[in-house]
Order: sequence, then C-alpha cells, then structure tokens
Amino acid sequence: MSKEQEGKVRPSLATAGARRRKFVNLPMLLRIIGLLLLIEAAMMLLPVICELICADGSVFHFLFPFALTAAAGFGLVRLRPQSHEMGRREAILLTALTWVILSLFGMLPFIFAGTHMTVTDAFFETMSGFTTTGATILGDVEALSHASMLWRCLTHWVGGMGVLVFMLIVLPLAGGQTIFLMRAESPGPAVSKMSPHMRDTATILYAIYFGLTVLQMILLLIGGMPFFDAICVSLGTAGTGGFSIKADSFASYSPYLQTVTTVFMALFGVNFSIYFFLLQKKFDLAFKNTELRWYVGIILFSIAMITANILPMYPDFHAAIHHAAFSVSSVITTTGFGTENFDLWPEFSRVILVFLMIVGASAGSTGGGLKVSRLVILVRAAQVEVRRLIRPRTVKVMRIDGKPVGQDTVRAVSGYLILYVLICMVSVLLVSLDGFDGSTTVTAVLATFNNIGPGLGLVCPAGNFAMFSPLAKVVLCLDMLFGRLEIYPMLVLLLPSTWSKKN
Repeated sequence: MSKEQEGKVRPSLATAGARRRKFVNLPMLLRIIGLLLLIEAAMMLLPVICELICADGSVFHFLFPFALTAAAGFGLVRLRPQSHEMGRREAILLTALTWVILSLFGMLPFIFAGTHMTVTDAFFETMSGFTTTGATILGDVEALSHASMLWRCLTHWVGGMGVLVFMLIVLPLAGGQTIFLMRAESPGPAVSKMSPHMRDTATILYAIYFGLTVLQMILLLIGGMPFFDAICVSLGTAGTGGFSIKADSFASYSPYLQTVTTVFMALFGVNFSIYFFLLQKKFDLAFKNTELRWYVGIILFSIAMITANILPMYPDFHAAIHHAAFSVSSVITTTGFGTENFDLWPEFSRVILVFLMIVGASAGSTGGGLKVSRLVILVRAAQVEVRRLIRPRTVKVMRIDGKPVGQDTVRAVSGYLILYVLICMVSVLLVSLDGFDGSTTVTAVLATFNNIGPGLGLVCPAGNFAMFSPLAKVVLCLDMLFGRLEIYPMLVLLLPSTWSKKN
C-alpha cells in the first residue's frame, strides 16, 4: 500500500473508531488543553517584556500568572491518553472547553495587576478579549499599565483567528480529523479547505492575518501614531475586537489614522478565502463572490443613509461621511472602535447600526454577528418560496456563486436563526432583572452576542458594562461565547447527554 493510500485509510479508520466509542476521550482533550495553556503562558511573557521596557508596573503581575498557567499546562500535558482519536464530538467539546479555560487563566493578570477587579469582572474582561467582543467594565482604560493594555489586545489577536486554528499550525493533532476543529471554531455556515491539509490551511490563514496586521501597523506608524499605540490598535483591528487604549476610543487620533483603521476594519470583515483567491490570481472567484458583493453593498448603502441622516449635525459633508464610514465599518465588522458617540445620532441612524450589529461580517472572517452569508441564504430561500407559491410545479434550485445550495444548508441556517432568537430572548429576560432601560438591556445582549462591544443607552461608546450585576455579567459572558463559537459547541458542552456513555 502506498503512503498516499495509507493516508486515505487512516482518517477513515479514525472516524470509524470515533463512531464506535460511547464515551468522550477526556484525557486526550485535557492534554490538548494543556498544550494550549503552555501557548497562553508563552503569550504572557510578551507583556513581561513590555513591562521591562515601559517600567510603569510590576513584572510580577504577569510572572505569577505565567507560572500558574505554565504549571497547569505541564500537569495536563503529562496525561497519557489510551487513544488519540478525535471525532466530531471531541472537536466540538474541545472548542468550547478551550475558550472557557483559557479565559479563566487569562484573567489572572487582571486579578494580580492591582486593577481591583472582582473575579467576575476579570473573567468578563478576558472573555470579552478572547471572543473579540471588546465590551469592557473599565471606566479609565488609560490607568492600566502598558503591559495590561498589551495583554488585552493580544487576547483579541489570538481570539480573532482562533486559538485552535493557531494550534493546528504548531501541533499535528488528531490525524485527519482536524477539519472538525476548524469547523467547530471558525465562524460561518461552512469551512472550506484552502489546501488538502488542514495544517497548511491554518498556516495560510494566519499568514494572511499576520500580513494584514503588519501592513496596518506600518501605515499607522507612517501617520505618526506612537509605536505602542500602533501595535495595540493593529492587534485590536485584526481581531475585530476593539479594546482601545484611550478613554475616548479613537476620537483623539487624526483623520488619517481613523481612515486607515476604517479601511482595515472593513478588510478584516471579508472572508479570508477571498484573499487566498487574490494571492492565487483567481480574480473572478474573488470579485464575483456573492457574499463579498452583499457585504460591500450593505456597507456602502448604510454609509450613504447615515451620512444623509446626520449631515445637519456636522459642519460639512466630509466630516459626516467620515464618521459615518468609521461607525459603519466598526459595527458591521463587530470591532467596536468609535470616533463619535453614535448613541447621540438620530433614531434612523441608530436603527441602521442595530441592524448592522445583527448582520455582522462575512463568514470566514474575524468578525462576529449572524454573518452576511446566512442573510444571503435566508433571502434567497424566501425568494424561492415566493416563486413556488406563484408556480407550484416549478422546480427552482437555489444557487450561490453558481453552486446549488441544498436543503440541508437551508435547514441548518434556519435552525441557527431560531436558536439565535431564542438565546437572545432568554438573555434579554435575565439581563432585564437589573432594571435598566430597554435600549441598554437589548443592545447589551446584542452587542455581546454578536461580539461587537458597545451598544446603545448606558453601554454606548461613551459608557461601559461595569454597572451590571454579577448574574447579568455571567449571562453576557455566555452570550459572548455563544456568539463567537456559533452556538452549537456551547450547547453540546451544556448537554448532559454529551458526557454520558450512552450516546
């Protein structure tokens, strides 16, 4: 048997083995989580270096969390699972557990850094970072040390593309079943391979991700932004996170720096496969992509509408379109930076922004939200049903980019929408126990579920989430996870049957 044939057989055998098992391979999952904790511990050394350079805090604020995280990682890595098989269930569980555990250890620097955060607040801030939400409980961000600021932005950058996707680059895990990891963690209805090997696909994704981050950093430095600011802003933009290092978010930066960030926020909201097509000189596949056309169309339409609506509030057309473009790009990509407090804008503009919160960016990007691809599928499915009412006997196949969209995909998207609405309703009900106004309550849920950050009312760009009760903060943390992991991994984690031997 050739090596090629052997490689084809092994994954299928692994899959068969995974199907035969009636239990979760927990030792293997814990070992992989241990490896990820070691990666997280290594990340904590970067703020230590930053602290040694800036000297505005204590290196021990990160050295102690580094030691605890590394010790936990080494302890879990020592586990020797009997089987290294990974099925779909293990991949989904690994995804959900990873984000929870990394956030639990990632909050340690905030607890030991003298920020006076409660455990709930520290977990909220860290979860907001890793899920690229950008919602904060901090009123005075500039009071943080440079190391703490860098750590917040680092969580954005790693969380943007996904910690498991990064792991696939450095660790050959789970044989041929790594596709399950990609599908469980990557946002959008479907994950496509850019290469026959998932490790190569992950490498390509991070190469594009890193390249765009560095490019933005260079352009910001050219515009006169301080080096530290350029690093943090680029990391936050790339992950579409939006943690700012300024109290006024982006308002104090020059129009040039704001424009560069506007463009890059929009770029990071594009499906990364488009960039792969461009690198392969497959321009037709890139520019004729239906989702890309819808994404660009929604952005341009929203900018035009908001500009016309807010024009009387600004001295000239240029200022109005500038702030409208920044806010639209920030909200639809779920980044959350702000040059203006859009909560002061007319109701029409605010409603458009809420709509953009829900729609979100493209599938396969670092942005959150429902995703433009799902919107396209739902609209096309509705068109097919309307035509079927007029001509019942006509067989109409829905196509996107020339490819037929099966009923399974439509059902999956419809099911996701139903779960999306139900979770939002339950979350709004629980958060409303705090007694805040409807605008604050509803948009707080939407802003966290869609991984945006700021909302309206008390959680507008000029506000924060500090006033919520611990219960509400826990609910909002769950919303962040549900939104970032696209609901299903979290549901699988919470189902008792998942952990049962009777499967």
